[in-house]
Amino acid sequence: MINSTSGPGLLLPKGGWENDETVKEAAVREAIEEAGVRGDILDFIGDYHFKSKTNQEESCTEGLCRAAMFALYVKEELQSWPEQSTRTRSWLSVSEAVESCRHEWMEDALKHFATWLKDKDVN
Repeated sequence: MINSTSGPGLLLPKGGWENDETVKEAAVREAIEEAGVRGDILDFIGDYHFKSKTNQEESCTEGLCRAAMFALYVKEELQSWPEQSTRTRSWLSVSEAVESCRHEWMEDALKHFATWLKDKDVN
């Protein structure tokens, strides 16, 4: 998880995607940019809707946005990354992450991830 730059609590890396990339490619890029981790997408966890105070674009009409969340198998922890001056990463258990999470929709995503992890028996 990463710290929020706009208040207390931790977040999952997220962001928009560019016209020349898939949503999976965007998820991998955001993990590198915000958390400084590189890895492989294992599976789609789900779509989550949230209200954005800053994004009110064509894809986020009236601030309503959709986040596609993925399970990422982290293979590399980078020593430097694009947002390291404003973001710190934290390694937590899923239950600790749920307790520390800033947004309810991310808590839901973490709970779905925990179910997925149990079902897949990924170690």
